[in-house]
Amino acid sequence: MAEHADRPAYPVGLRLSGRRVVVVGGGQVAQRRLPALIAAGADIVLVSPSATASVEAMADAGEIRWERRPYADGDLTDTWYALIATDDDAANEAASAEAERTRTWCVRSDDAEAATAWTPATGRSEGVTVAVLTAGAHGRDPRHSAAVRDAIVEGLRDGSIAAPHHRTRTAGVALVGGGPGDPDLITVRGRRLLAEADVVIADRLGPRDLLDELPPHVEVIDAAKIPYGRFMAQEAINNALIEHAKAGKAVVRLKGGDPFVFGRGMEEAQALAAEGIPCTVVPGISSSISVPGAAGIPVTHRGVAHEFTVVSGHVAPDDERSLVDWEALARLRGTLVLLMAVDKIGAIARALIEHGRSPETPVALVQEGTTAAQRRVDATLATVAERASAEGVRPPAVIVIGDVVAVGPATAPTAR
Repeated sequence: MAEHADRPAYPVGLRLSGRRVVVVGGGQVAQRRLPALIAAGADIVLVSPSATASVEAMADAGEIRWERRPYADGDLTDTWYALIATDDDAANEAASAEAERTRTWCVRSDDAEAATAWTPATGRSEGVTVAVLTAGAHGRDPRHSAAVRDAIVEGLRDGSIAAPHHRTRTAGVALVGGGPGDPDLITVRGRRLLAEADVVIADRLGPRDLLDELPPHVEVIDAAKIPYGRFMAQEAINNALIEHAKAGKAVVRLKGGDPFVFGRGMEEAQALAAEGIPCTVVPGISSSISVPGAAGIPVTHRGVAHEFTVVSGHVAPDDERSLVDWEALARLRGTLVLLMAVDKIGAIARALIEHGRSPETPVALVQEGTTAAQRRVDATLATVAERASAEGVRPPAVIVIGDVVAVGPATAPTAR
């Protein structure tokens, strides 16, 4: 192979569904490569005396056949593709020689130059597979291949690399959870749908920085400024979603956190369903977990809290509209996470204390969590109302009640 070392590899995609593939060696290399071969539908035979726990689990699940023995001549008979990845040099050489004799495409983890095939750095985005190889006069550099792959895939996912779809798109609405505020915490799928949208109807608490990245032709509608007043706001949002979808537009409803965690996402999905409009729900990272985490607070911790409860605090405990059993919550030993509760925290703290929760229970208020403006104010149930007022805590803020507040590291992690 030395005389061909300066020649570029010829790129090709192997269709291995139902075809015999032999993997020699059950270590870390096999563990990394097997999932893609399984996904390709290959008929996989693993030849190895031992295997990692993950590889063994694949065999136990019936995804591969495992012959628990060393390589033997003839193992590559009728094989389309072979991966040689053992720590036995003699076995690697023998298997490679058999692959050469039988004209079997063969990858070697120990000696790429002795192989007849190379495994590219691959990534996928919406049905597109990106495969990158570096070769030639400067030699193979897998790390450079991986870096190029990552840049391309990320560009396809976030829309910074234009890849227009030359097909008719189906109009509809995607309810996208934007996460707690940091634009990097939106899901990959959510960011891709944003890049493909014709219309974006955005919440005030959504990741606003992402709106600056949208192409000029995208219409951005501020849901907080849709007319008809506070009482009719949700109906107006529903009407806007329906109107633009019926006009043949790809619409993204960008919401803070997760659409179905106090996000009224189901109301919007029901309104769309009633009009026969396709709706896709893209879950988001809920602020109920991510914001405490960004402030160094685990909502559960071994030996401290075995459960956490997320509660909407927009209605006071003594309000007849409240659906929350505050007496039951006060008896719980785990963590309480309150959303939309800044202006009701005094009444909530009093209710919890009245029903038996200790006044000394630690409380943390995390304002604008995961953003550059994040700040944390600590108190107890007995002092939280006074502390929140004195410190000028304002929405959006997540309030954490429980012993986990005192568990975190001495120095809280950075917000972004």
